[in-house]
Amino acid sequence: MLTTRAQQQFWQSTSGKIGAVLAIALGMLALLAPILHPYDPTTDRDYLARLASPSNQHWFGTDALGRDVLTLIWYGIRTSLFISVVSVSLGFLIGVGLGLLAGYLRGRVDGVISWLTDILLAFPSILLAIAIVTVTGPSLQSAMVAIAIVQIPIYIRLARSMVLSLREQEFVQAARALGATPFQILFQHILPASLAPLIVQASLSIGTATLEAAGLGFLGLGAQPPTPELGSMLADAFKGGYSLTSPWTTIFPGLFITLMVLAFNLLGDGLRDGLDPKG
Repeated sequence: MLTTRAQQQFWQSTSGKIGAVLAIALGMLALLAPILHPYDPTTDRDYLARLASPSNQHWFGTDALGRDVLTLIWYGIRTSLFISVVSVSLGFLIGVGLGLLAGYLRGRVDGVISWLTDILLAFPSILLAIAIVTVTGPSLQSAMVAIAIVQIPIYIRLARSMVLSLREQEFVQAARALGATPFQILFQHILPASLAPLIVQASLSIGTATLEAAGLGFLGLGAQPPTPELGSMLADAFKGGYSLTSPWTTIFPGLFITLMVLAFNLLGDGLRDGLDPKG
């Protein structure tokens, strides 16, 4: 939780306020979608209204199957946020755990973990994610695992650097002198002192994961039909050949992908301002 001082600094940040409002709004849309507008992709189609332009009946128009683009985007946000939050959470837990071990134990453990980290960082993130999904097979679960693996080395390096800077601090030395075990030192003393940059990175990573999820969806490697997903909506428009004649099928999904990335990047900037001890 943010301290009172951190909260004050966060709400003084314009980018933080905008990012928080956008992120909360997107999260509420995702959570309330099944309640406010139940959707069945197998039946919610109107073939007589295929590729209808935006109107009072269909605010964002319809796609080639006569489905309401606004409804698809609404559920696409839900899918994209689910992929992003789950994958970043997995990457965070695994990466931070390995980073703490590497920084505290040093020696051979540090060498092996750093070697694996360097291998993962040698590949562009989206290409590594594509390779993993290609091997495991296209699916929502494979996309989440691939994006999580891409995120792991980021947290390993960040957590390791924090441990190296804190392991010789006086409060850690005092805990060690009082008989604290390595587990207690890591998770009761070093980890709480390292959370600020890790939380900021997690917020920024959700934006990155959203882009990667959209990229995999565009290539047909993410969420599979009939699950609505923003990247796959763009792919359908381009593969169907109506992206230029019916531009609303690409403009609105692309706009909401941009909005999601912007929201979490701004939120990350605000959290950095709020959690900065020098602020």
